[in-house]
Amino acid sequence: MPVKNRFAELLPEITAWRRDFHEHPELLFEVQRTAGIVAEKLREFGCDEVTEGIGRTGVVAVIKGKTDKSGKVIGLRADMDALPIEEATGVDYASKTPGLMHACGHDGHTAMLLGAAKYLSETRNFDGTVVVIFQPAEEGGGGGQVMVDDGMMERWNIQEVYGMHNMPGLPVGQFAIRPGPFFASADQFEIEIEGKGGHAAMPQDTIDTTVVASHIVIALQTIVSRNLDPVKQLVVSVTSFETDSKAHNVIPQKVTLRGTVRTLDTEVRDMAEKRLIEIAEKTAETYGARARVNYERGYPVMVNAEEQTAFAAQVAERVAGTCHPAPLIMGGEDFAFMLNARPGAYILVGNGDTAMVHHPQYNFDDDVIPAGCSWFAEVVESRMPAA
Repeated sequence: MPVKNRFAELLPEITAWRRDFHEHPELLFEVQRTAGIVAEKLREFGCDEVTEGIGRTGVVAVIKGKTDKSGKVIGLRADMDALPIEEATGVDYASKTPGLMHACGHDGHTAMLLGAAKYLSETRNFDGTVVVIFQPAEEGGGGGQVMVDDGMMERWNIQEVYGMHNMPGLPVGQFAIRPGPFFASADQFEIEIEGKGGHAAMPQDTIDTTVVASHIVIALQTIVSRNLDPVKQLVVSVTSFETDSKAHNVIPQKVTLRGTVRTLDTEVRDMAEKRLIEIAEKTAETYGARARVNYERGYPVMVNAEEQTAFAAQVAERVAGTCHPAPLIMGGEDFAFMLNARPGAYILVGNGDTAMVHHPQYNFDDDVIPAGCSWFAEVVESRMPAA
C-alpha cells in the first residue's frame, strides 16, 4: 500500500481526531467547532494557505508541491456535518450532544483528509498544487453548491476534484467505483389537499380529504409502474400523511402529503415532476377537492467523469490490490455540484460489517483510515508526479 507506513504511524493521532469530531457532532452549516479545529490543524501542518468561511463555514487549504511545472491543481473534498439522530452505539466516545450524531461517517472523512493533508504537507512529493476542501451541510443543506457558488473552483483554479464516502457492507479498506451516473438526484414534494371538513357520521356533507389523499398516494405509484421505461431507475415515495385533525369523529379539512423522488436520469426527473403534479391536481379535482403541489429540486444526479473514474480506480487498485464495480445508489450526494463544476470522481471505501449509514448504531471503523488517507495522497502523487 503506498505511504502505508506513514499512515500506520499516524493512525493513533488521526483516530483521536476522528473520535473527537464524533463526540461533538454539528449540523448543516453550524459546524464552527469542527471547521475551527480543521483550520487550526491545517495551519499547524504548514499548508501554504488556509481560508475559512467558504460556503459560510467551509475550509479550504492549499498545499504546493516541490515543483509546479505542470500547473495542475487538484481538489480533494471531505464533508464535516452530522445528522439529527440519537446515537445508540454505546461506544465510549459517543456523541455528547443529545439528538445529534455522526451517523454517516463524515467524522471519518474529515479525519482522513486531514491525515492526507498532514502527509502531503510533510512530503510535497508532487508537481503541482492540491486544494483540500472541508465542506459543511452535505446532509440536506447543499453546502457543496454554496462553496461552488462562492467561486471556490475559480479562486483556486481547481481543475479536477475527488471525493470519498465510506460504505458499510464493503470490506474494510476495499474500494468500489463506477463511471457515469452514480448517486441519484434527490427531490422532495409537499402536496396539500383541501376539501370540506365535517362530522364523520355525515360524510355526504363533506369532501373527504383522507379518501382523496389516499387515492393520490396510490395513483402516484403509477409514475414508476406505468410511465417509466422499465429499464430505467426511479423512486417515488410518499413518506408522510398528515391530517389537520386527530379526532375520531372529524373528517379533516386538509391533508398534507410529503415525500421524495429519486432518479439517475434528467429526462426521467422532468417526467416524474410533471406527472406527480398532474396526478395530484387532477385526482383531487375528480373528487371535488383541490391539491396544491410544492415540488423542490434538491441534489442533482452525481456523475463521475469517465477518465477521472478510471484513474481513481487505478489508484484504489494500487492501494488495496483491487477496486470493485460499485452499484447504482439511489441516495443523494451533494458532491454532485462539484462534479458539475469540474471533472472528477467519487469513490466508496469499505466500512466493513457495520450498521448502514443514517442508523443510530452506525459507527465509522477506524481501521479504514490508512486506506482512505493513502488513496487521497496517492491521487495527488500519481496525478501530479514529481518532476
